[in-house]
Amino acid sequence: MTDVHTNHMELKFASRSENESFARVAVASFVSQLDPTMEELTDIKTVVSEAVTNAVIHGYEERTDGVITIRTDIENDQVSILIEDQGVGIDDVEQARQPLYTSKPELERSGMGFTIMENFMDQVEIASSVGKGTRIRLVKKLKTHRQAIGN
Repeated sequence: MTDVHTNHMELKFASRSENESFARVAVASFVSQLDPTMEELTDIKTVVSEAVTNAVIHGYEERTDGVITIRTDIENDQVSILIEDQGVGIDDVEQARQPLYTSKPELERSGMGFTIMENFMDQVEIASSVGKGTRIRLVKKLKTHRQAIGN
């Protein structure tokens, strides 16, 4: 019989660009208890970076008085990351998910954030309300290092 391994953590931090690296490292450190492959860890760090950067630049439009919340849940070999802001929200989520679309071309943004998230994760859910904020749920089933060695 397999034991069910569950764990979770939650972070709240100011919507400042310098907190992006903190969030990325904190989530990666928490997920490390599953002994992920280096590629999986890099994927997770990248998507957290993209989502937090989106919240800072687009959600709060560079305002530093906003709060970004990250909740990471682990259940067995599955990681679920919820990243939330109470910023301006996304007017058209489907348009925002299109590769190369950016609402801030003047900042020379690539418009690849959601595309990267979708390529690196098994599941990406985006819920947003204009004037209320955005919630992104990212899910990845890990092929843990122990399993990789066994196969």
